[in-house]
Amino acid sequence: MDEINALLKQNRAWADEREEKEPGSFARLAKGQSPEYLWIGCIDSRMPAEQLTGLEPGQMLVYRNIANLVNPADKSCMSAIQFAVEVLKVKNIIVTGHTNCGGVAAALKKEADGTLEEWLTPLHELCDHHSEQLESLPNESEQAERLCELSIEQQVLNVADNPVVQKAWKNGQQLSIHGCVYDVATGELRSLGIRVSNSN
Repeated sequence: MDEINALLKQNRAWADEREEKEPGSFARLAKGQSPEYLWIGCIDSRMPAEQLTGLEPGQMLVYRNIANLVNPADKSCMSAIQFAVEVLKVKNIIVTGHTNCGGVAAALKKEADGTLEEWLTPLHELCDHHSEQLESLPNESEQAERLCELSIEQQVLNVADNPVVQKAWKNGQQLSIHGCVYDVATGELRSLGIRVSNSN
């Protein structure tokens, strides 16, 4: 219970400090949200989306799962995309992986079992599809980094194939999908140069 109380105390201090710096900010947020971004990232505790992008509460929706996968069979992820695109009309969806990803490493080494192994099936399939390229790299670290990038590219395509996204583009809605990777060792977020939109 002490651990929870510590978090509650930190929350109160954060809320008080924010209200002092920006009076009325919570009252404004309570009236609604209109973020321009949906972030689809990994649940890894080292990549806090709002902090590393310098955004404030209300500016970005955040959806996270193990290894930032966009699986059409995952109703939670599909619902998040639908809500972001149809209801909130976000203008950018950012799929972000990261270096030293445990999910990517587990898929590469085939170390997972049970539910986690089932969840990582798309990464196993990517490993098989790109086995020659991955095996040509000198070590597991570089293989994992490349698999992370390949996965981000695939997840961007999965978002682009989503019927809700396709419908939005057909209706002329402004919406772009981006692929990025976060370096946990430096704190740098970089684009992979992947961008898909209805103007592509």
